[in-house]
Amino acid sequence: MTDAFQTHVLHVTTGSSETVADLTRDCEEFLGRAAGGRDGLLNIFVPHATAGVAILETGAGSDDDLLAALRDLLPADDRWRHRHGTPGHGRDHVLPALVPPHATLPVLAGHLELGTWQSICLVDTNIDNPNRKVRLSFFGQ
Repeated sequence: MTDAFQTHVLHVTTGSSETVADLTRDCEEFLGRAAGGRDGLLNIFVPHATAGVAILETGAGSDDDLLAALRDLLPADDRWRHRHGTPGHGRDHVLPALVPPHATLPVLAGHLELGTWQSICLVDTNIDNPNRKVRLSFFGQ
């Protein structure tokens, strides 16, 4: 593979409740096609105003802890000036300031350089929009 840049869009359905969706396997599958064993960087970008990307442990409660912390920090009530959709939806528009809509990770020999318990996750508190796009871009040499 000689292309220095490859990109792909994932379509993720998050459902009707707040969610932390693990994208690690999707990212690894993309790198299997795009990186061709090369070193580089993987950029994950969510082109939505109400979702973010987090690197965290999943399956041991950390994903639920993150959602609980976001509920504490960003309650779904009527304090928000941004008002449309589900009550409290304005908080979803503040989420990307706390959980950014992007992450860039090292790729070594075509594989993600993640820590033992780290996963790449889509964080979505917006129950009004269950259909998300996630752009994966590999830059390599």
